[in-house]
Amino acid sequence: MTEQTEIPETGTPDIAAECLGVKVPASRFLHDKRIERINAAQYEGLEMAGALHVVRPDDVVLEIGAGIGLVGAVIAANARPQAVHSYEANPELIPAIEALYAANGLEDRISVTNAVLVSAPERPETMTFHIHNSYLGSSLIEPEGRDTRAVQVPTESFSEVCARLKPTVLVMDIEGGEQEILRHADLSGFRAMVLEFHPQAYGVGGMRECKNILRDAGFDRIAEKSVRTVWTCERSALGDVEAES
Repeated sequence: MTEQTEIPETGTPDIAAECLGVKVPASRFLHDKRIERINAAQYEGLEMAGALHVVRPDDVVLEIGAGIGLVGAVIAANARPQAVHSYEANPELIPAIEALYAANGLEDRISVTNAVLVSAPERPETMTFHIHNSYLGSSLIEPEGRDTRAVQVPTESFSEVCARLKPTVLVMDIEGGEQEILRHADLSGFRAMVLEFHPQAYGVGGMRECKNILRDAGFDRIAEKSVRTVWTCERSALGDVEAES
């Protein structure tokens, strides 16, 4: 596939694709097939459809794993929540994400932070992130048989971020890191979630554990917006009563 040109440092960036009204500037992270999928709203299509189904104007969205910034921008532009706070571990993606936000005039509603959120009680100051040639293959988990480059990324406390931002919707796609987040996270402040599971990272048993954590926290899967590895879920009526009591 032909790689697109870099984002110009000055002037108006070239727009390579558009999805649900959101313009995507050209960058080295886009190739012909990815551009085709973005234009057809198929790139992360399940996550976007799920988020647009549950996010309301009075919500604050916490996005963990911004990718190229498209999912969060689509949420910000179309669902128009109070705010979208995105976190992305890959430092190489940050300029492209910020360029996408700027190209769509969304800087007042969405922002991105280069950090890893940690919900476990013991939190290191930094964590090793493995950058692959394809950002979709980059992860906190070192892949076997892949040529990656390790970088140190600062961490932030999941609980402290939630206490400060008070998010009501969680959107998470972090290539297997969701298991550790869910194991230790207090999910009581969230009304809805959109998550992608990665059984290739932790097995079918790990995916089952993640789903059971969500069920135990009072979340119901929305069947028409979910598949085996991507769930859109909302807190059940019983969960709401328990949270208020």
